[in-house]
Amino acid sequence: MHSWLLLAEAATPKGGLFDLDATLPLMAVQVVLLTFILNALFFRPVGQAVEEREGFISTSRAQAKEKLAQAERLEADLKAQLLEARRQSQSVIVEAEQEVDRLYREALAMAQAEANSQRESSRQQVEAQKQQAFAGLDAQAERLSALIVDRLLAV
Repeated sequence: MHSWLLLAEAATPKGGLFDLDATLPLMAVQVVLLTFILNALFFRPVGQAVEEREGFISTSRAQAKEKLAQAERLEADLKAQLLEARRQSQSVIVEAEQEVDRLYREALAMAQAEANSQRESSRQQVEAQKQQAFAGLDAQAERLSALIVDRLLAV
């Protein structure tokens, strides 16, 4: 192998700054050949993998944006439903409070009416008993006065 290098070295004329011999086309062919080999073996599969990954990333990003938009729509819908539910619950609470107040007032009115009727019936009973007592006292007073008059006249 050393001998070929020596022969190649001996065959080259010592020219100027650049020697143009068979090495230049040989190197150019090697570079082109190496470029095609590297392109076929490494760059094309890596490029395809990069393109596939970019496609996957772009589809994933589009799906993520779509899901985010859907989540925001659902959030807005749920907020609206929650707001409506709060309004309904507040109206139900107000209606319940009004119903309780109405029932309380009715019960209070019924209790007052019943108390008034019982008080009136008690008053009437007391009045009747008072009339009976006065009638009994009048009868006793007349008997006593008749008894007193009889005794006074009998004496």
